[in-house]
Amino acid sequence: MPALLFLRNVLVISLAGLLPVLGLYVFLSPGFASVLADGGPSLSRFLRQFVTNGIPVVVAVNYAGFFLFAVSKNQQRNHHDPAVYIAVDVVIRIGAFVGLHALIYMLSADWFGSFGGDRATALRVVAPTLARSALFENISGAYLYATLISAVPLYASSIRRSALLQPIASKIPFSSGNIAMAIIFFCLVALILTAIASVVNSYQN
Repeated sequence: MPALLFLRNVLVISLAGLLPVLGLYVFLSPGFASVLADGGPSLSRFLRQFVTNGIPVVVAVNYAGFFLFAVSKNQQRNHHDPAVYIAVDVVIRIGAFVGLHALIYMLSADWFGSFGGDRATALRVVAPTLARSALFENISGAYLYATLISAVPLYASSIRRSALLQPIASKIPFSSGNIAMAIIFFCLVALILTAIASVVNSYQN
């Protein structure tokens, strides 16, 4: 598939996964919907955050996930166990999520004067923000769970073909143990992200 077509498909799928989760976040945040409905600076900041932070992060992470999924499907006869693709994805997923947040926060400080226009302050905010994202306590949580859409196909496919993981998945008392186990792995990714961010935040303080 041509790169631009692949990117377009990832963008469409990412928006399809992001918008419902973002809507849920707004709905669950007391008073947030009414503030946005009033328009003004709050709505402008929200839309700017969505466009400059949410879309790039979710699309980039999902792009990596779907690309790795395509690679795993085309290399089924390799000597290594497909579980390797899950391990690689976990590293890329967490690294991209953290790294892109840091980069975008610094750029926001330069371009929009966010965080008092100070890059150092922008970087210090990344860890405490991401430490709460897995708990869906801030908008970064919506971005994190919007990337589930690229994790499940890769994880479920790898688990189904894995000599290490398939015996475990087959014991899960659900009709599709592969998908259930894939979601469990994604939750572990969220927990690892939280742990890393919490450690960094403690070190900063």
